[in-house]
Amino acid sequence: MEQQGNQKLSLVDRKDLELEGVRHVGSFDEREIVLETTMGLFYIKGEGLHITKLNLDEGSLSVQGFISSMEYKDGKSVRGKGKGMLSRIMK
Repeated sequence: MEQQGNQKLSLVDRKDLELEGVRHVGSFDEREIVLETTMGLFYIKGEGLHITKLNLDEGSLSVQGFISSMEYKDGKSVRGKGKGMLSRIMK
């Protein structure tokens, strides 16, 4: 996988996460957030997860909630996988 750019991750007390190097948010709910980052696909799992800040122009993201795991997975992109919320609603 091609890696470009820097990535910075900060986690405080397993409840406040800040991440730089975010390119795209693939999906999110209160238990899992899937991101495309400069270092690959990144999965955040936990309980009561909420995205409190998102700026894709700067590549920054903030998450609050109980974070139980974070994992990088192989894959090029989360874009185009699955159906978007709008297409599910318009069915």
